[in-house]
Amino acid sequence: MTTRIDTRFAELKKQGRSAFVTYVMAGDPDLTTSLNIVKALPKAGADVIELGIPFTDPMADGPSIQAAGLRALKAGMTLKKTLGLVRDFRKDDNVTPLVLMGYYNPIYIYGVDKFLADAKSAGVDGLIIVDLPPEEDDELCIPALKAGLNFIRLATPTTDDKRLPAVLANTSGFVYYVSIAGITGAAAADANVVGEAVARIKRHTKLPICVGFGIRTPEAARAIAEKADGSVVGTALVDALKNSLDAEGRATAKTVNAVAELTAALAQGVKGAQQAAE
Repeated sequence: MTTRIDTRFAELKKQGRSAFVTYVMAGDPDLTTSLNIVKALPKAGADVIELGIPFTDPMADGPSIQAAGLRALKAGMTLKKTLGLVRDFRKDDNVTPLVLMGYYNPIYIYGVDKFLADAKSAGVDGLIIVDLPPEEDDELCIPALKAGLNFIRLATPTTDDKRLPAVLANTSGFVYYVSIAGITGAAAADANVVGEAVARIKRHTKLPICVGFGIRTPEAARAIAEKADGSVVGTALVDALKNSLDAEGRATAKTVNAVAELTAALAQGVKGAQQAAE
């Protein structure tokens, strides 16, 4: 079965360009503002949206995304409300692929079968669950694939050729390559190192490979787009949001635009890679 993710990557391949994937935290800094930001992303040039599920113990996230999750939780965000946000987004946009990214605990508490049914009906296309290794595929990955959702796996600089087949076995949609060892937002990605890593992973899979962690500027997004099938930006967008808030951490008139404007600039960087190739 073809998902919106599969369709979008096929379209981009025909256009000869890399995907621009944006990450924002659901419910940051509040539900209404968050929905408006998500609605603004496709217009600003996002090809795929990753929506963070707020969680109290996000071990792979750097300080910016941790803080975003805490702002969302403080504002009352839950997994149920995250699915509601997706449902509201889908009222106006039935084509932009939307991936939920987070940790297994909230889904486990929600109930896997109920979660998959509700996610599918809300309009979720895929899942990135960072703390479920391939050894746990029966928990969520296999049921998600059966429900018609892509299950997107992370590969890292430490994922060697022996480990890759296990990581890729039930992966669908795309492969998310983490360009640096460590947490989000910690360092800058090196395009040449990334290019070698992407080439190595491509020997094992036909899936598109998107690269995230360490991409903060249009120039960096462009450099990665020249090497991979997609560039993922999260921390820089979350920081732009945070810098637009008032002293109490509440949204201001600038908040949605701050994220949309940076998204547009980054999207131009990614699209610049295609022009350079032509």
